Amino acid sequence: MNLTFLGTSAGSPTAERNVSSMVLDLRQERGKLWLFDCGETTQMQMQKAKFSLAKLEIIFLTHLHGDHVFGLPGVLTSRSLMQNQSPLTLIAPKGIKQLVETVIEISYSWLTYPLNIIELEENGIVFEDNQFQVEAKLLKHRVPCFGYRIIEKDLPAQLDIDKLKQANIQAGSYYSDLKKGKTVTLDDGRIIRGVDYQSKVKKGKKLAILGDTIPCQASIELANDVDLLVHEATQENALKDKALERGHSTTIHAATIAKQAKAKRLIMTHISPRYSLNDNKKLVNEAKSVFVNTEIATDFASFHV
Repeated sequence: MNLTFLGTSAGSPTAERNVSSMVLDLRQERGKLWLFDCGETTQMQMQKAKFSLAKLEIIFLTHLHGDHVFGLPGVLTSRSLMQNQSPLTLIAPKGIKQLVETVIEISYSWLTYPLNIIELEENGIVFEDNQFQVEAKLLKHRVPCFGYRIIEKDLPAQLDIDKLKQANIQAGSYYSDLKKGKTVTLDDGRIIRGVDYQSKVKKGKKLAILGDTIPCQASIELANDVDLLVHEATQENALKDKALERGHSTTIHAATIAKQAKAKRLIMTHISPRYSLNDNKKLVNEAKSVFVNTEIATDFASFHV
């Protein structure tokens, strides 16, 4: 799976950065896209990145501040202009249902597909099927704000067909038993164990996408041992008092959370408009003084998980 940033600015867009939004590309795993946050012009950014609204399966919002949600009405209503639309799930803090219903009503818009809205008020598992589990935890911001931990479940062992062919074991009805790890007797009398012809279990990936927050225990728990951590870094460390006062983190805060959580990789986003892309190196180097495997997101940057 790949994570593509559609917007990386905090508060308001700049000439170089749009506001918060990112796509988790699961087309290879499940043929779908998951959207995290939906700042203004998100649908335009999706078009530029060649992501189809029709592929959206779930939209996760961290909180309801405008730079994370003002693009939502456009995404929802534009999706209705497409044919053969599948259901869409929207997961966000309480209040999102009122926002969506109000905008649809007063703008005389409509939705042509089932929209399932899940409002969050407490920590818990917000999505789970046989492939993925998503956990949400309340962070510490000026308004209710959640972070998400996305876990790809381990892929079960598969039959090693090449190894079977090398042993001159041709396809047959016993393949289903071998796949389950059972011992079978072949037509030629050989007794073989399924476990000897199975590939290793493929470990699933883990990532954490955190909303706006000051450092807190929930961030560490969500980011524990993840392959990729997305954490806001609104300000440089010299402005830490300003960041904390407004419910935000600095580069050093983000790096410290990554280190404490034993994350494998940190991607910083939600960068204050005071910084241009020319400041990226300074911000990254500051974070690297605490956590070496740190990068900074730019619009349309894509990271493999």
